[in-house]
Amino acid sequence: MGVETLAHMRGRRDLIRGDVPLPSPEAPVSRRPITRTLSILSGVCLAALASATLAQGRSTPSAATAETTLEEISVTSETAAAAAPQAGSSASAGYVGGTTGIGGISRLVDSASSGVITGAQLNSRPVTRPGEVLESVPGLIVTQHSGEGKANQFFLRGFNLDHGTDIALFLDGMPLNMRTHAHGQGYADINFLIPELVGAVEFHKGPYFVRDGDFASAGSVRIDYLDTTAKNVALTSIGSFGYKRALSITTVPLGEGNLLLAGEAQVYDGPWVVPDALRKINGVARYSQGTPLNGFSVTGMAYAARWTATNQIPERAVADGLISRYGTINPTDGGNTSRFSLSGKFSATDDTGVTRASAYVIRSQLNLFNDFTYFLNDRVNGDQFHQLDQRIIGGGEALHIFQGDLFGLPMENEIGVQTRTDSIRVGLFNTTNRQYRSGVLDDRVLETSGAFYFDNRVRWTDWLRTSIGFRADGYYASVVSDTPANSGKARDSIVNPKLGLTLGPWFDTELYVNYGGGFHSNDVRGVTATVDPQSALFNTTRSPFLVPSTGYEIGLRNRSIAGLETSLALFRLDFASENLFQGDTGTTEPSRPTRRFGVEWTNRYAVTPWLALEGDLTITNARFSDSDPGGNRVPEAPTTIASAGVTFGEPLGWFGSLRFRYFGPRPLIEDNSIRSRSTSLFNGRVGYAFENGVSVSLDVLNLTNSKSDQITYAYVSRLPGEPAEGLSDRVFHPVEPTAVRLTIAGRF
Repeated sequence: MGVETLAHMRGRRDLIRGDVPLPSPEAPVSRRPITRTLSILSGVCLAALASATLAQGRSTPSAATAETTLEEISVTSETAAAAAPQAGSSASAGYVGGTTGIGGISRLVDSASSGVITGAQLNSRPVTRPGEVLESVPGLIVTQHSGEGKANQFFLRGFNLDHGTDIALFLDGMPLNMRTHAHGQGYADINFLIPELVGAVEFHKGPYFVRDGDFASAGSVRIDYLDTTAKNVALTSIGSFGYKRALSITTVPLGEGNLLLAGEAQVYDGPWVVPDALRKINGVARYSQGTPLNGFSVTGMAYAARWTATNQIPERAVADGLISRYGTINPTDGGNTSRFSLSGKFSATDDTGVTRASAYVIRSQLNLFNDFTYFLNDRVNGDQFHQLDQRIIGGGEALHIFQGDLFGLPMENEIGVQTRTDSIRVGLFNTTNRQYRSGVLDDRVLETSGAFYFDNRVRWTDWLRTSIGFRADGYYASVVSDTPANSGKARDSIVNPKLGLTLGPWFDTELYVNYGGGFHSNDVRGVTATVDPQSALFNTTRSPFLVPSTGYEIGLRNRSIAGLETSLALFRLDFASENLFQGDTGTTEPSRPTRRFGVEWTNRYAVTPWLALEGDLTITNARFSDSDPGGNRVPEAPTTIASAGVTFGEPLGWFGSLRFRYFGPRPLIEDNSIRSRSTSLFNGRVGYAFENGVSVSLDVLNLTNSKSDQITYAYVSRLPGEPAEGLSDRVFHPVEPTAVRLTIAGRF
């Protein structure tokens, strides 16, 4: 089988052009009213929303591009496998597009809740912090409850995902979630992300993808950087509250390939009484050759940041006038972090199919100082603690996709292996004003895992495709603790099926049924520990190493109106137990089994080549599935998440975007007696691209100056003069007030 034939079978496999739309076959437009009902309703809702918000002078969300080319419905498993992002011009001063995918691009799962977002779409969103660009994934909330250098907090499908516990994040094949982490299991810091370098974002929701293992029960997000840029970029931004940013990107030919270099520096104080004083520096160097089918890339990254944090504050402290809304209880909270990585990707074809491989090594360090309870545990020195995490991570993946047939029917089999090893020093220490007072734990951990997966995909007829696979994971860990009773070794394994059924297309509509098992690993210190590290006189409950989940989904995707893609998914996800090791205290807190079910409705509408609309809605019911008099609500589980937006503009001239994001109220304790308030935010952008390559844009963040909260919790804390047992109260981290940011970029 030649390369040309293989490329044809796999669909479009040439380089993905981030700044030029890829051609796609024209799909017939059905004229049957019944099959068009859902699409018409979606279009009417989007148009009405955009019209209403514009008439009120308020912002709606950005659809990601000034020109959006929507994927056609897959008619074979092979073309679905090769789904490639398509984009027009970007409503951004600094994004130039280029090529991405050298060394291989992923095959999307056939489902109503998977997709690809282009770099142009992602960069069209006005955002406060880099991680918020991932809100381009429908239904995903990315927020912050601390200083800007700390990992973001995520919400998806009725999950408070904390800093990444059940959403798997990857950048260029490297896992971002940290196992057995000082601050929280699955901690995923994406503050080093450079949005202008993103070529594509692939997302899957639910545990249906065979390449997804740990932390992927709610979903996974894979971010791919550009291999080359279409132009060089020099960019500078200034804004409210001491915001300054500089970025430079260049691509130069080198040998038979290209060398991409990027450097970024940023400072930011924020509106806080005690400034964030964020200082970060970031660099990327990538050498690449070839194509997605036959090519390779090698990438080095370096990042460092330091900051002071205004953590969540008690409502009573603001109500009593002790501090302002942007004040702090402990002005010495904050931290510093660094990350260095080297990674590579490779792809080659032969007569049997496609072989891909990737490998990485990462060195990271985090020092984090937090004080969440103030004077509850120590009425003299306070409750601040220092969390230390130092680690080296190494791992990789290799897979082969065999092209063939089953009794004359098109078929492909995918076989792959993954491995990862973390060598970790993780510590917890009591501090006052960042000065050491006493140690709680200082452990050395070696944690390693291996996985094997297989997926069989067959196209049985023009209207029936199946995917049947499984994934087997094995884990081993060794803990050497400064509390000898908590040292030990642990092993565990899990096998999960992955099943998919696709029906159609009929009248420009495909139907999907998906089922799969998933899991997350717990902090291995909680697996081996026998005594409370705070006091060896008390025993602690061991937690399981791997916690299984099971997901179910039925959905549809419709494209019966030209330019409009609408999808609807009904989902359910069961967790056997959400036992988690609490890095903030050094103990395990066993939780209860949970069940979540809900509905997602996603819409993308390219109205004209210069106008695009989008709108998403997720409604979820999250409950503990056992009986307990304390209540059955899952704390922090969002019921409603919604977004909407409009993007306009062409490669030259005026461009802009308006975006709205709604984060609904949530129960804060199990009996639902304390709830958070909802958060509604509008962000906007307007800019102009000149013929000489200069672009200027102005972002206005929190257009309506909303006084809502980024995040809200409820727990016991103690302020000076309060009872020794403390008081239970809402604690919150406020949304930043209205801010403006001006960006000037040269593209040459």
